[in-house]
Amino acid sequence: MPSNHSKILVESIKRLIRRDAIFNLKKIVKKTHAADLSIAFRMLSIDHQHKLFGMIDDIEKKGILFSELDKDIFLNLIEGLEIDDIVEIVEHMPSDDVADLIDKMPKETSNTILGKMKKEGSEEVADLLSYPNDTAGGIMVPDFIALKENTTAKKAIESLQEEFHDVEMPFYLYAIDEYGKLVGVCSLRQLVVVPQETPLKNFMTTEVLSVQTDVDQEEVAKIVARYDILAVPVVNETNKLVGIVTVDDVIDIFREEATEDILKMAGVGEEFIETQSVLRNTKIRFPWLFASCIGGIFAFFIIGRFEAHLIKHAYLAAFIPVIMGMGGNIGTQSSTIVVRGLATGRFIIRDTWTVVTKELTTGTILGLIYGSIIGCVAQWQYDTITFAISVGFAVLSSMSIAALLGSLVPMAFAKIHIDPAVATGPFVTTAIDIISVFCYFKIATTFLNI
Repeated sequence: MPSNHSKILVESIKRLIRRDAIFNLKKIVKKTHAADLSIAFRMLSIDHQHKLFGMIDDIEKKGILFSELDKDIFLNLIEGLEIDDIVEIVEHMPSDDVADLIDKMPKETSNTILGKMKKEGSEEVADLLSYPNDTAGGIMVPDFIALKENTTAKKAIESLQEEFHDVEMPFYLYAIDEYGKLVGVCSLRQLVVVPQETPLKNFMTTEVLSVQTDVDQEEVAKIVARYDILAVPVVNETNKLVGIVTVDDVIDIFREEATEDILKMAGVGEEFIETQSVLRNTKIRFPWLFASCIGGIFAFFIIGRFEAHLIKHAYLAAFIPVIMGMGGNIGTQSSTIVVRGLATGRFIIRDTWTVVTKELTTGTILGLIYGSIIGCVAQWQYDTITFAISVGFAVLSSMSIAALLGSLVPMAFAKIHIDPAVATGPFVTTAIDIISVFCYFKIATTFLNI
């Protein structure tokens, strides 16, 4: 949800565009961070986007804006720009950000831009594009500070001032051997407090947390979060240092992965609706809703099987919604807890039975509590103790089974290397609805002997 600041900014820009107040617009554009401008771009027509973009004088600010824009907005924006202008902007951007943008573009456009870029920059971008997007190699920054392990502190400081002054994220200094292999790391604070003639190998940390280029980006993010480091070095199969993943990229990873999981759990794909066409949005959501539809049909047949009992005892229908609802809610809760636990590394496959047992116990306790409450309501309303017990047991069964399925299914999906987020939406809730209805009627007809 946009902040009040963002809402005010967007409304102000819209109002000034309507008035064609160019001077005031330029003042706002100059003072506003590119990340905030990207929010305004989502609310503007393509013509107004180009108008606003043309008012940005700082070329580095244009690059930041490119990085912040959603894919569809970015592609629509660059369609109206000259290739040479795009090349000039991307050459002022970090290589990893350029690689992300190039990957979004049509093949012909990306090849043209790479061909027009300076050789050194285009080679760096091409190297990054050779790795899958969601790996350490795909998100790493190829600019880092690395010096031979025999370099003295004094020489290292001089190198920082002369050679590495434009490095994007100068958090750590990495020590390498004569073959370029990573052998140690030291912080900039360590560098300035030791005697100037001390070589790096005398005070560097040799136990370096590093990842290989093919490691999944989620694992990289977990390492940065777990050990509270600002960057993690990326090495190839021979342990040669090839890049670093910085904390700002990790924040983006967590945001993207969390958003992706939430949208998958809801059965609406992996992207926000505003970044999708109506047709694409429909195609993504159709199969998930189809699963719910099939589940509803199954529930219909189950209810139809007990139709004769419903005709004679219409009060049985009164508690169908609450029993299905309680089961569905606790199933969704359990699924959400497990999916998030797997995503953040708090749960692992080895914990399956511990997690499932805990959720089943919780579901059973809550089932006993709410079964008693709803059973009391049934007793108060219909003054039939047998029916009240039937409703109570049905709630208990529904919630216990829902908690079991809600925790077990994501774990099972993770074990067979299927994204567990897809288990939470229609699969779990549909299964719970069917089971809840069946258990309710089976218990009610058995207890009431009808």
